Amino acid sequence: MLDRIADALGLVIREEWALKNIFHYLGQAFSSFSIKGFFAGLLAVAEMFGMLAFGLPTTPRGQELDLTDYSLVFYDEFDGNTLDTTKWQTRGNGPRRGGYNAPSQVSVKDGNLVIAGEYLTDGEYGEGWYAGAVKIKERYTRGYFEIRCICSPGEDFWSAFWIQADAPYTASVSKGGVGGAEIDIFEAFSYGKKVGGNSVTHTIHCAGVDGVEEGFQSANLGDFYGNNIFKEYNTYGLEWTEDEYIFYINGVETTRSSFGNGTSQVPEDIIVSLEFPDNISRDKDFYTEFVVDYVKIYQK
Repeated sequence: MLDRIADALGLVIREEWALKNIFHYLGQAFSSFSIKGFFAGLLAVAEMFGMLAFGLPTTPRGQELDLTDYSLVFYDEFDGNTLDTTKWQTRGNGPRRGGYNAPSQVSVKDGNLVIAGEYLTDGEYGEGWYAGAVKIKERYTRGYFEIRCICSPGEDFWSAFWIQADAPYTASVSKGGVGGAEIDIFEAFSYGKKVGGNSVTHTIHCAGVDGVEEGFQSANLGDFYGNNIFKEYNTYGLEWTEDEYIFYINGVETTRSSFGNGTSQVPEDIIVSLEFPDNISRDKDFYTEFVVDYVKIYQK
């Protein structure tokens, strides 16, 4: 019934998810045997209405992360003074959107990977705005992927942890995602927002969904709150199974999706990046950092 209502209203994925959870948490509130449980259910319903009507973030309320049957297959806690090039390589060096990616913006210090965003008059590719990106040299298919980090403060630049296949935007290759997708485990767009700050976004991109040949298709799964994300460490994770993508913040499920024609079945790159738009409006003395404590990967 809810699926028919969602179709009739033309709801996008995150709105359909919010609608279903409104009924779930209403039932939870009125079946609760405690005043605390009743009001917790109503609070969840209010947040879901906010997402449904205004696209506002919600608090993670799903299952707790369970890594039973998983084993740690990759980790880097960024000890030492330089990037471990047996594990990582810089990515996308050169012109990118309104500036440049450069290896000079990537460093390791005080037990963290640091990616800096700033304006350089004598940068490697000329004067302009600079940031950087790294990817793990080995590719992975399925598993649990987690980062612990402090997101970069300041408008325009945003921190991201994501997975990408070779051609997720080409229908003949992606085949609706089974031949490769882009899964944005998190992107932090919310700095400075009076409503919805301290939240991150989950998104899936692929091409050829339901046989569509032109362009590519995206599913914005919604925005979800972390804890003071621009000043404190939080963890962001993705469990990529054969059937769906399950997203987590601080070990609690935010949402899950099987958008497309199925989950990716191919090896993909694991990427940590500091992103920026086509047009950057900051003063040229602006500086920001994306600080990463660790990256870990588990597989069954």
